[in-house]
Amino acid sequence: MKLASKMYRLGTESAFKVLAQAQALEAKGMSVVHLEIGEPDFITPLNIRDAAYKAMNNGYTHYSNSQGIIPLRKEIAKGMGEKVGASIDPDRIIVTPGAKPIMFYAIIALLEEGDEAIYPDPGFPIYESMITFTGAKAVPAPLREELEFRLDVGELESLITPRTRLIILNSPQNPTGSMLSESDIRRIAELAKKHDIIIFSDEVYDQIVYNGTPFSIASLPGMLDRTILLNGFSKTYAMTGWRLGYAVMPKELVEPVNKLIVNSVSCTPTFIQYAGIEALTGPQDSIPVMVEEFRKRRDMVVDGLNHIKGISCVMPKGAFYVFPNIKKLGMTSDQAFNYFLNKAGVATLAGTSFGKYGEGYLRLSYATSQENLKKALERMNKAVASLGR
Repeated sequence: MKLASKMYRLGTESAFKVLAQAQALEAKGMSVVHLEIGEPDFITPLNIRDAAYKAMNNGYTHYSNSQGIIPLRKEIAKGMGEKVGASIDPDRIIVTPGAKPIMFYAIIALLEEGDEAIYPDPGFPIYESMITFTGAKAVPAPLREELEFRLDVGELESLITPRTRLIILNSPQNPTGSMLSESDIRRIAELAKKHDIIIFSDEVYDQIVYNGTPFSIASLPGMLDRTILLNGFSKTYAMTGWRLGYAVMPKELVEPVNKLIVNSVSCTPTFIQYAGIEALTGPQDSIPVMVEEFRKRRDMVVDGLNHIKGISCVMPKGAFYVFPNIKKLGMTSDQAFNYFLNKAGVATLAGTSFGKYGEGYLRLSYATSQENLKKALERMNKAVASLGR
């Protein structure tokens, strides 16, 4: 079968490939600690689960408004309005089955051949994949350890050309756990206005923060109308499998994106949207409990990695990932990933899974128990010691 040429431009996520490799080793009897998958290991709060059951039992099992049910869009608009300090019309809210479709639809709606889009590297691999899929040019903006993996705004400006249509931001960030400062974001906003560029701001980790408070670019004057503000329920409410995401869109993008929804998934399951309403309006006490546990795990992992000869790790400010430097081990990222998986039984991801500037690093997710993390660190330390370096 001959595939369309554009299919060869699509990338993927390595986490699921590595999961399959790790499971194959487990099937042969090997013990593996899984640090490759990026999802909270907490169960969805009971009140949210109960709301879904109730909605199903009340008959909310049919099609919904393709843009999202109005009660949920009103609650999202209220919360996002409080976040950015502005009144947001619920008609500007798009609800989708997970946050990824927002990336897919927005990038397809905005970019075409000859356009350029700037994205963070290392960064979530779907950014580059979708930009390239449209035929546009994906322009990586390096995130460097010496800046704690924040964007260098001066370098970002040098990447802008007359063809630049989109800049993608992600703060707190996957895979590094870094956060842009308010000063960074203000400067980026000025660049966007100066060059008439749309901002795609991925803020799905905005509630999982350990140092400071995330600053949204959409809160700045004039930026709400040129920002696609992405968020979702997966990380904050441990709802990855529920597939429920949303965005605040510039008015001109709402109808085009809604058309893409109608042409693809039709709508988001109604009973899951009612669970989303409960997530936003019900008790929020599960969030600080989860974040505090993530903080303890983060501190344990960073300290443990920094005590392994040849590995160093900066302290992330948000999300639930660390991005340790493994250059002194004398291995590439791929070699180190394979070594720790097959020698130590620790599944990580190569930094290059997130872009070429991830070379020399690994990504570890600490969204697992402290017991598992301790075991992983002990195994990695022993594996490095056996190298004799």
